[in-house]
Amino acid sequence: MALIKVLNGKEPMLGSNCFLAETATLIGDVTIGDNCSIWYNTVLRGDVHFIKIGNNTNIQDNAVVHATYKKSPVNIGNNVTVAHGAIVHGCTIHDNVMIGMNAVVLDNAVVESNSIIAAGSVVTKGTVVKSGSVYAGIPAVKIKDISPELLESEINRIANAYQMYSDWYK
Repeated sequence: MALIKVLNGKEPMLGSNCFLAETATLIGDVTIGDNCSIWYNTVLRGDVHFIKIGNNTNIQDNAVVHATYKKSPVNIGNNVTVAHGAIVHGCTIHDNVMIGMNAVVLDNAVVESNSIIAAGSVVTKGTVVKSGSVYAGIPAVKIKDISPELLESEINRIANAYQMYSDWYK
């Protein structure tokens, strides 16, 4: 069973039909929507500010979601994939977004809807990723617009696949 820890009177809240891997850790002020999956060794640490996650979102193995004390909470929308080893810190991620493996999104960054952050990229503090963009690099910069095919073949396909995978574990 996942570690779900109450801290400073704040208890993680889960929507319906969620999967939490046995080694996932949820601490404090964390709210997760419906049909989400939180995978192995993932940490959602809502100790210094809140973390809010929408519906049909998957946070994959070894990812870390954290905030900045009293300054920068984390808001993650619906149909979002946070891939293996990613770090999401004190930022806002809108709907239909994929954060690639080992990518980092830092404080006060905003990733608008229908966007991809490529694997290994670093979205620096305060960056605004415009809707429909693919960003890559260190620091991450726009490399192209997202096509409807890429939106469907990557963002939606992966989010839906992780819903199916999580059903295998329930």
